[in-house]
Amino acid sequence: MRKGQAAMEFLMTYGWAILVVLVAIGALAYFGVLSPARFLPSSCTIGPGFACEDFQVTANGAWTINVRNGMGKALTGVDLDLTVDSPGGAGAGSCSPAAVPDGSVTVCTGSAGSITAGTAGDKVKATISFDYAGTESGALSHTKTGLLTTTME
Repeated sequence: MRKGQAAMEFLMTYGWAILVVLVAIGALAYFGVLSPARFLPSSCTIGPGFACEDFQVTANGAWTINVRNGMGKALTGVDLDLTVDSPGGAGAGSCSPAAVPDGSVTVCTGSAGSITAGTAGDKVKATISFDYAGTESGALSHTKTGLLTTTME
């Protein structure tokens, strides 16, 4: 067998194998199996002194975030707003209780339709704006900004 013929047979055999692998990868990417958004974990961060204990965004646009006060002092005037990058919308929420002792949890909620509704399973990326003030006389109001990434339920 000549060298040219051997080289051509090698390229034809492995060329078809490589083509099949590329088509398979293309099909997986097309159908979303390789989408990195599917593999991102849910997370909620606000900043030092605050912990998102639990959070949920529903397909109708309602949301709930439980925030623990770890600032080392009682807080008052607690409020949380959510600005959604994907699928979109902004929702003003209310927190109960609005006065939170150190170590306690406040439940912040936004009603249905406060952000753009989606479909269960859609990924949500949002910016959290958390407002608070200390309980001491003359305490200033502060705003912490955080991020929320989760899946609509």
